[in-house]
Amino acid sequence: MKKLKIAVVGAGRLGGFHAQKLLALPQVELAAVVDPDPAARERLAGACNCLALAEHAPLLGHVDAAVIASPTRLHHAIARDFLRAGTHLLVEKPLAATADEAEELVRLARDHADQRRPALRDGARTVPGGGRRLVLQVGHVERFNPALTAVTAHLGQPRYIEAVRTSGFTFRSMDVGVVLDLMIHDIDLVLSLVGELPRRVEAMGTALLGRHEDVAHARLEFPGGCAATLVASRVAYETVRRIQLWSPRAMATLDLGARTATLVRPSATLLSGRFHADELSAEQVAYYREHLLAEHLPREEQRFEAVDALALEVQDFVEAILTPREPRVLGEAGRQAVLVAEQILERIAAAPHAPAAIPFDRPALDPLRKAG
Repeated sequence: MKKLKIAVVGAGRLGGFHAQKLLALPQVELAAVVDPDPAARERLAGACNCLALAEHAPLLGHVDAAVIASPTRLHHAIARDFLRAGTHLLVEKPLAATADEAEELVRLARDHADQRRPALRDGARTVPGGGRRLVLQVGHVERFNPALTAVTAHLGQPRYIEAVRTSGFTFRSMDVGVVLDLMIHDIDLVLSLVGELPRRVEAMGTALLGRHEDVAHARLEFPGGCAATLVASRVAYETVRRIQLWSPRAMATLDLGARTATLVRPSATLLSGRFHADELSAEQVAYYREHLLAEHLPREEQRFEAVDALALEVQDFVEAILTPREPRVLGEAGRQAVLVAEQILERIAAAPHAPAAIPFDRPALDPLRKAG
């Protein structure tokens, strides 16, 4: 089988990871790495035994696919060039810096075809005039987290979601703030779980170390009745990737970093509304002081084996090119995440006393408060 020729644009930390995952796939030939920094591109190209280029233009029309792991501000221009040349793309999150840019990339992927590869026999992903619609995948890697995929099947439609994502300052992704750097992961997860865009967005944020917000707090309300609260900080003492989900059937707490899940499923008695605590006898109260949770709100704890989520994401991209199916995270999903992120940023900018809109006397939102 002829191998897919794939290039990696961006020879930084994340681009290096992508290059390693591509090298491990038998269906792939890593054709080149691209970076304006000579030392970075030569180092990665030497390790991968591939071509090193200062810019992506020489690759247009000469590779089957590309992974874009450049700074966010460059995603749109680079991706636009590749899509116009008929190249399948995996673009690291966020898809673009603005909703308008993301919309253009989705349109280009929908309207352009890879003319070098024949249309699939079932007609999937074809465009007018023949050829295969381009794959545009977005690197929302949390979609491949085993804790999330295992637990959400038990929940049904969520009614409330709370997500907290914090880290120390990494001195990476400084061209954007914490909303497009960290919170974008949870925006994507919430949208994928709820299945619709919010009707109302509220947000606050503060910039501490530069021009962009380093802490943000958002609340999303959806037409179907679900609500979500998102908190993100990149100036925290602790690294946290936690999400809690409530539905009429269950409540789950997920530690996405540790790949653990706690699932609480109410008993049939509670779900049917037949349990009334205020009507219990003294003997029943005494009994349920010891047994209420175990009997009516039993807790299940699960720990999942470590997986290489980035490798799964890259494999998903390659398989989407070679087979009829779509990738797990479509460009349309990346566009929706950017759209909501943009709304959050607009609310932060409009908040009183922006950009320092979060008071530090609120412990739940204090990014500098040391745990313990």
